[in-house]
Amino acid sequence: MVETIIIMKHLVSTFLSISILAFGAIGASAQEVVLPKLEPPFQGKIGRTVRDSTPDFPKGVEAPAGAPNVLLIMTDDVGFGASSTFGGPIQTPNFQRIADSGLRYNMYHTTALCSPTRAALITGRNHHSVASGVITEFATGYPGYNSLVPKSAGSVGAVLRENGYNTSWFGKMHNVPDWMSSQAGPFDLWPSSLGFEYFYGFLGGDSDQWHPALYENTKPIEPYLGDPTYILDRDLADKAIAWMRMQHALAPNKPWLLYYATGTAHAPHHAPKDWIAKYKGQFDQGWDKVREETLARQIRLGVVSPNTQLTKRPEQLPAWDTLSADQKRLYARMMEVYAGALSHADYHIGRLLDAVEQSGQMDNTLVIFLMGDNGASAEGTLQGTTNEVGTAANGVQESLPYLLSMIDELGGPRTYNHYPVGWAHAMDAPMQWTKQVASHFGGSRNGMVISWPARIKDKGGLRSQFSHVIDIVPTIYEAAKITPPDVLDGVRQKPIEGVSLVYTFDDANAPTRHGTQYFERDLQGWLDGEYDAAARAVGDDRSRTQPRRL
Repeated sequence: MVETIIIMKHLVSTFLSISILAFGAIGASAQEVVLPKLEPPFQGKIGRTVRDSTPDFPKGVEAPAGAPNVLLIMTDDVGFGASSTFGGPIQTPNFQRIADSGLRYNMYHTTALCSPTRAALITGRNHHSVASGVITEFATGYPGYNSLVPKSAGSVGAVLRENGYNTSWFGKMHNVPDWMSSQAGPFDLWPSSLGFEYFYGFLGGDSDQWHPALYENTKPIEPYLGDPTYILDRDLADKAIAWMRMQHALAPNKPWLLYYATGTAHAPHHAPKDWIAKYKGQFDQGWDKVREETLARQIRLGVVSPNTQLTKRPEQLPAWDTLSADQKRLYARMMEVYAGALSHADYHIGRLLDAVEQSGQMDNTLVIFLMGDNGASAEGTLQGTTNEVGTAANGVQESLPYLLSMIDELGGPRTYNHYPVGWAHAMDAPMQWTKQVASHFGGSRNGMVISWPARIKDKGGLRSQFSHVIDIVPTIYEAAKITPPDVLDGVRQKPIEGVSLVYTFDDANAPTRHGTQYFERDLQGWLDGEYDAAARAVGDDRSRTQPRRL
């Protein structure tokens, strides 16, 4: 028996020595950052008896001291000129609330399309680097376009989780390939496999707000059953608030990442009738006049330069004054519905912000609020529609009399509605073109606000440094004092391609660090060189398919 114990002690001692040597060798290898963090060697003592032994219980991973909570919010299909925070006609008081307590960025850009922006957002890499050059439904079998986000581009959820954060995702997920979106899986590209410990939302490009096809993690659910007042924006806020409160109650010293991605204001534009009614008559002047009014407000706010001029309305879009009385009445109503939907979503985002404040966590919470994943959508045809799926996907024709007969149903559960292209153009004021057009800022420029009360002191400040969606993840990493990994889950990682925006927090005049950026969908648009004062005139919208120095 004694010999057996001696032999076992010798084996354990030998194993520990080898482990220590191996751990030291790995740690010294170019000092790479490897996640999950390597299991540390046993530092205790194993004696012949318990009395002769000293335990060394492995310590859990903890976030860096002072690391902030991260609340990342993104709406859908909202142009630069839509929200009141950036001079638009739609009231977004909670977007404004974050701007007032932090910073407003008027030179922030997306990829001009949904899936590409979303893949770039959670990875910090350009959309082609993460196989997302187009929406998942249009994926092709070519590099950069197959929609299979590689394991070499780990998400911010995975990195923060392995650095001691709790992580969650609420709302839209448009980066799961079609053939992976059933209960048969595989689930590799679902949020729960990308580092987000909890997911509550939907897959794909859009969702019925009244009867959404939701998932809790990977389980299909139907929460609207038995609730005639159900609407998704309220439900998302309820679940996000509950998750945040639970995390804070159970682990008050552990930071969290909460990614909140509404389906609003992508079609269908759904909202309660009382929210739609708030905008009655506010768009009767038409899209041409609304663009002029928006630009005037933008100049007053300082989010565009004083000499900015409106880009011309494309000749394919009818002037408002050429429309019939019935067309004007119908199209104005369609815009009222869109505005009501966005304001309604902003309200429920405000409830989430209220909950964070009430819990006493707002001071050390980094809030990044992105108003839109691209420009406003021109997918509603020249006359709008009551059924986007029917018209866009199946070629159904809707007559003007039919549309007028449905005017009081717009925004309700019997429609899958969208507004006319003229309104999309107006919501991207003062820029030209819309969502899907990567060569022009109407497709790629969006409003963004960032607050972090414990760190950002220039409350209500404006920042005009060029920024892009790939800059969000490196901003989060720097704020949390986290070094992005060289190896994640055994896979060597691609370099982060974005630039942290923390350098802008204290210096409104800091030179732009993101000097070159490409935009591509069907056309290419490059921004190359210093982003100087001349380029800050938002009306300078002359992107071309060749590089240009600004």
